[in-house]
Amino acid sequence: MNFSKDLKLVLAVLTVALVWGTTFLGIKIGVETIPPWFVAGIRQFLAALLLMVFLISRKDLKWIGKKNFLVQITLSSLMLIIANGLTTVAEAHISSSLASLVSSMSPIMVLIGSVVFGLEKFSYRSVIGILFGFTGVVFIFWNGISDLANPDYLSGIFLLFLAICGWAGGMIYTKKIQYRNENLFLNLFYQFAFAGIVQLIFAFVFSDNYSFEKWSTRSILATLYLALFGSVAAYFAFNYALKKLLPTQVSMLSYVNTVIAIFLGWLVLNEEITVKFILAALLIISGVFIMNYRKTMFKKK
Repeated sequence: MNFSKDLKLVLAVLTVALVWGTTFLGIKIGVETIPPWFVAGIRQFLAALLLMVFLISRKDLKWIGKKNFLVQITLSSLMLIIANGLTTVAEAHISSSLASLVSSMSPIMVLIGSVVFGLEKFSYRSVIGILFGFTGVVFIFWNGISDLANPDYLSGIFLLFLAICGWAGGMIYTKKIQYRNENLFLNLFYQFAFAGIVQLIFAFVFSDNYSFEKWSTRSILATLYLALFGSVAAYFAFNYALKKLLPTQVSMLSYVNTVIAIFLGWLVLNEEITVKFILAALLIISGVFIMNYRKTMFKKK
């Protein structure tokens, strides 16, 4: 495929790589003055409203049936309420660069879970990838093990690992039921709407102080950015890229996302990036790449 002749594809790939690479920064700025569950809930609810307008304009908004609705709320619970929601809460206690790096281990958790449920088998390549990934985790906490004595930091790390498990659970669930997404945007509307409502309920129940007058313009704009670009635009672009490229090729964008997130955390928020942190990033990204490598990754579709 000649990328220079397909401007839409180039824009789609850049959108996925850049936008999803900025979401960790957007979340961190959002939770500066807005309680985390409000950031997550507003993001998903606004995304649902935007998709509703899109679906109505195409006359595609309709009931999806009880069976499919249960599938969508299960995916919404695992991948949006737990994974996205807990990542947002975690970033109230840890840096955006650390959140992005630890989250990049999601494919490793997906593989381990798939093996446990009999959906995949270990290979020498997957074992090497897992060893690389967990060695990277050791480098993350090499000098910062004392930070775990801080209750806020510890809860942030714990919530982030729960978030990864939620994402892995959603991926494994789709494999288990052999899920085929025949109407992506309609299904996403139900997922976003359900997650938004639940997370906003959590926001009012679990937020100690949600004085709206204290919400800064910077945090509000970050939350709006997450809804418009991080959720809707990126999903549109991701879906378009999948139609033009192999899934394994699109999955390679996750490596770019992590690098962008770490760089922006350092550039915009002055987050500390040590040599050991860089080594951890290289090990984890390399581990995930080794696990996902296929000979078809660099071939044309």
